[in-house]
Amino acid sequence: MADSTPLIRNISDTARWVAVYRARETERPDAMFRDPFARRLAGTRGEEIAAAVETRTPESWPLPIRTYLFDTFIAEHVRQGGDLVVNLAAGLDARPYRMDLPRSLQWVEVDLPEILAYKEGVLAGETPRVALRRVRLDLADRPKRQELFAELGRLAKNVLIITEGLLIYLTPEHVGALADDLAAPPSFRRWVVDLVSPGLRRMLTKQIGSFLEAGNVPFKFGPEEGAQFFAPHGWRPVEVRSMLKTAAKKWRLNPFFHLLSFLPDPKPPFDQRRPWGGSALLDRSR
Repeated sequence: MADSTPLIRNISDTARWVAVYRARETERPDAMFRDPFARRLAGTRGEEIAAAVETRTPESWPLPIRTYLFDTFIAEHVRQGGDLVVNLAAGLDARPYRMDLPRSLQWVEVDLPEILAYKEGVLAGETPRVALRRVRLDLADRPKRQELFAELGRLAKNVLIITEGLLIYLTPEHVGALADDLAAPPSFRRWVVDLVSPGLRRMLTKQIGSFLEAGNVPFKFGPEEGAQFFAPHGWRPVEVRSMLKTAAKKWRLNPFFHLLSFLPDPKPPFDQRRPWGGSALLDRSR
């Protein structure tokens, strides 16, 4: 890799990085999930990014834990009658191919043209387990995304939105606007998000922020209100799950972090210094 080339060139490179950890989790005998496509999707660049990041922070358990939590929320929603999943900024996610889902389930992936084209190339010849559709769209284009959300809202009655690994790269104002737009279609019933506290956002920025800022993808969103941030925008948190406590239950922590997992979870508004991360299930309140 040329010295002048940033390690992470753009937001799409973060998807290659995350895929490395899905691949490593898959190769464990006690894997929480199996993603047989992750290694191919990550590619050499994903491995290079992961290796560099690990020189700054050796703790890699949060990413597969996040994937596991999202898998759990998705499976629960489908069991409860969900008929459409919309994955915003889908990146290199392979859930339509790897999860045990009903063939009747509709699944829509939305992301930039380049990353979706790359994924389609890697997965050529593979068959999704659901009715899969891909939409090439820059989610920063608000009129276009509003048009898409209105269209998708007419396709189903019980829609789940997922935004894994997206919100942390948006400003609070942009997250609020996205939440407002997602609350518009009545059939958009639930939304799964991942969150970090202000303390964890600062810690991550200190550890690996230079890699991300070189590609113009700094960490921006870590609301002190936690999942309550979404309440004024039409979304009510119904369940929040800590990544640390989930990792402890799955025996993914070193002794120090395992001891920390016995501490009670902080309650919003978060202390500005204490790190916390988790995933939340939101229900529409409008």
